[in-house]
Amino acid sequence: MGTLSLDDFKAVKIPVPWGHISGRWYGNRTERPILAIHGWQDNLGTFDRLLPLLPDYLGILCIDLPGHGRSCHLQPGMHYSVDDYVDIIPRVMKEYGWQKVSLLGHSMGAILMFVFAALAPHAVDMVISLDILISECRQPEGNNLRLAAHNMEKHLGEDERLVGGCSREPPAYPLQKMCSALAKGSFNSVRQEVAHHMLHRQVTRSRLYPGKYYFSRDGRIKFINHAYLDNGLFAEMARRIETNPYLVIKASDSPYVGPSEALSILTANNPNFEFHEVQGTHHVHLNEPEKCAQYIVPFLIRHRPPPTLNSWSKEQSLLGTKVFHASSKL
Repeated sequence: MGTLSLDDFKAVKIPVPWGHISGRWYGNRTERPILAIHGWQDNLGTFDRLLPLLPDYLGILCIDLPGHGRSCHLQPGMHYSVDDYVDIIPRVMKEYGWQKVSLLGHSMGAILMFVFAALAPHAVDMVISLDILISECRQPEGNNLRLAAHNMEKHLGEDERLVGGCSREPPAYPLQKMCSALAKGSFNSVRQEVAHHMLHRQVTRSRLYPGKYYFSRDGRIKFINHAYLDNGLFAEMARRIETNPYLVIKASDSPYVGPSEALSILTANNPNFEFHEVQGTHHVHLNEPEKCAQYIVPFLIRHRPPPTLNSWSKEQSLLGTKVFHASSKL
């Protein structure tokens, strides 16, 4: 038994009322996999460099959230929101008949998992959260009100463009320039040399300009409805996650993680909660995946062990070597 291969996957389309959710099921397809969800404006390619460092006895189902990657966009008039994205988790569970779910998420994907774990702790057997627990409380005043008003206006503009049937292609660029734009758009959290891992699922080849591409994700996701919740509610949610195995990996150069009270509650109350900090940016799992894998692999073995742990244990030392050296080959 070894590690996952990016070449070993099955493309999936999960039916939903507005179309389908696209995904890739990597590795073992005979057992319930880990459900992996990316961050805001990213796609499942965000896990491309992490997956080959993870053990292959568990499959991983990576999905593109609606409006992202190759998943269907919502109909005109509908608004993307963090609250509604949470519902994607039970939809996937229902499609495959899962009674429980194991979760791996980055950024917004990890926020969805925190909310779902608090709402349905009985249905979650494990959570791996990359560089966030829950978003900081946004006070409904000042800049946050201005941002909400700005997003409302811009979203309406995008809707009008869709309803008007605008047939013009968006601006198109060479792939190298788009890699640069993606890195810059992430505030250089994504290194330009690895940006292509996400780019390939969110661009379309131009019909007008050979050799050029344009971004094909739904423009409305830039103006998503954020959840305006308070720290008291976050604390109560954390109290509901009493025993669920929960791993948070914090990037040192990132401002994200969440309210300290919620973290303190999980640390004090949940015996299966782990928190680790690694050097890197918000996308450290993509830039330097071995730094995250060194904590994820032991966590997986403890909380979703292979069927025959003894027979697999002989290979753990080899796996450890891959975790720390394979990134140079990705």
